[in-house]
Amino acid sequence: MHDVADSDSLRHANVKSVQQYIDERPMWPDGTRLPSVPMTGMQWRIWALAAAGKFFEGFVVFMTGVALPLISREFGIGAAQNGLISAASLMGILVGAVGLGGMSDYFGRKRMFIVEMVIFVAFLVLLVACTNFISLVICLFGLGVALGCDYPTAHMIISESIPSTSRGKLVLAAFGFQALGALGGTAVGFLVLSTVPNLDAWRWMYGTAIIPALAVTIGRFYITESPSWLHIRGAVDRAEAAATRLLVRTPQYPTSIALSREIDDAATGHGHGSFLALFARRNLRATIFASVPWFLQDLGTYGIGIFTPTILGAAFGAKADHVRSVTDLILNDILAAKGAALITMLLIVGIIFAVILADKVGRIWLQVIGFIGCAAGLLIASFSDGFEGSTKTIIIFAGFMLFNFMTNLGPNAQTYLLAGEVFPTAIRGTGAGFAAAVGKIGAVATAFLFPILLAGIGTGPLLYILVGTSILGAVVTWVFRIETNGVSLDEIGH
Repeated sequence: MHDVADSDSLRHANVKSVQQYIDERPMWPDGTRLPSVPMTGMQWRIWALAAAGKFFEGFVVFMTGVALPLISREFGIGAAQNGLISAASLMGILVGAVGLGGMSDYFGRKRMFIVEMVIFVAFLVLLVACTNFISLVICLFGLGVALGCDYPTAHMIISESIPSTSRGKLVLAAFGFQALGALGGTAVGFLVLSTVPNLDAWRWMYGTAIIPALAVTIGRFYITESPSWLHIRGAVDRAEAAATRLLVRTPQYPTSIALSREIDDAATGHGHGSFLALFARRNLRATIFASVPWFLQDLGTYGIGIFTPTILGAAFGAKADHVRSVTDLILNDILAAKGAALITMLLIVGIIFAVILADKVGRIWLQVIGFIGCAAGLLIASFSDGFEGSTKTIIIFAGFMLFNFMTNLGPNAQTYLLAGEVFPTAIRGTGAGFAAAVGKIGAVATAFLFPILLAGIGTGPLLYILVGTSILGAVVTWVFRIETNGVSLDEIGH
């Protein structure tokens, strides 16, 4: 009995949280600790499968832009129906982010990580076989649902499995695969158009993603569930087993994992995963901080898009105003693909800097500086109203480049990163999903309102409004800031 009591006492003394075990640095025999925590094979597998999901997200979204003119021609779709196609994807993302993303708080990160890819592959296969407009809208809505679910789920599956000191760069590096996917989707679209110059080319474009996406879906069955999620749900034995599997190394450390049988009330968010817990007093700051800047960031992103046709026309030549044949349509589409590649390259440069600086400078400063830089880019673009010809194009292009670099360095990257960090574990999926949905609401609202405002008040005044919303984004970020740089998710939850 004495030995058992001693064993229990020793076990209790060694009890740590899941994140503390993940953050534990190995020690040399002389007592010197390594400067950083090396990643395990399982941690890299989780990261790679999440990054692959982000790649497919960018791949399909940008490919849709290339495929849409061909789809419109084949199905005889008009301008109003084109708008419905865009709305279907956005509505799907809204539903997926709030609905399925929030479900990861109830059913687990791994389960929803798999479900979203199953939905993605299923609707991708159906999309290739579409024969009419209604089925097309349904398939794009389904793809949107899968992409919306991925916003919170991919972030959490990474951030709850890796060391706190490298969380920022690894989450953002995975997020950066969205831009690489966009570049890949544009490149595949260009190659398919060049190889199969007919209306059926769009089916081949989407078809290229089916086998790789299926492989990623299968791979997701072979990862661990989030030990932190299991622990706050009271499944302590399963959490210990998952953490042990997550941290397999040679030589092995930690040698054993013992988690507390008492669940910290702060980690449950005082709402046990309910949506209303986001608006409880202790979580309201995080909800505002995660969602309002994301909403404001989307306003500016759409605003700078006003100038995209001007920039692309100057860079690659104007498209034919009146499409007289399938050949004209294909040539216009190739020009659009080249333009999309230019935009994506600018975004990739920004995300590379975000990955490098997120854990060094900190999320708050990057988001504040990024918003101010976006405001400067929009302001520079607004000055083009007083010029004509090449000077006008140069000014627009300068503002465009600055905006795209600063948004991916700052608010576009950091809002995604912060939304998955600032909430307690039990409501992290719901909170991150809600923030993503609020951002997309901003995108939908501006899609309807901006053409009206552009016609009513003109380009200059509209851009001045967007300069103001970008500055407001910097202010809201600073006032409601919650610093997460290098901080354990356990401490953020408190």
